[in-house]
Amino acid sequence: MELSDSGTSVTVIAGVLIVAGVIGVVLPIIPGLLLSWAGVLLWALLSDAGSTVKWLVLAVATVIAGTGMVVKFLWPGRKLKDSGVPLPSLLVGGVLGLAGFFLIPVVGLLLGFLLGIYAMEALRLGVDQAWPSTRRAVAAVGLSLLVEFAAALAIAVIWVFGLIAA
Repeated sequence: MELSDSGTSVTVIAGVLIVAGVIGVVLPIIPGLLLSWAGVLLWALLSDAGSTVKWLVLAVATVIAGTGMVVKFLWPGRKLKDSGVPLPSLLVGGVLGLAGFFLIPVVGLLLGFLLGIYAMEALRLGVDQAWPSTRRAVAAVGLSLLVEFAAALAIAVIWVFGLIAA
């Protein structure tokens, strides 16, 4: 494996992008699923792998990324709607989560989101019923994260199989 070879360099860069994308799903600093897909796109466009294999891998990765993006919003959104957590609570949770992201590195997003939803639900339902409602909202957000993580991992696995096949 000669690193000065452009095909190898493209493969290494694509692999780094894909791994960064998988990590980016868990640490919401970078757009993880999009970055994983972009790594496969880069590899398909610039690598010297077999043309049928690389385009097939890109097509499958595109379907996985598109499906993951749609499911990541629809499925947890439906669970949130079914749980009865109102939009104002979610908006306050989102705003405080965003503020927490900048104020407390790594865990601020989650803490701000939790605090915002809990505070709004405590005002709306009372302190006794606020935690179950907050827990349902966090479970829906966790489901969204799990869906995106599974899609990013699936893209990485498909790309590795494409590397082996090419």
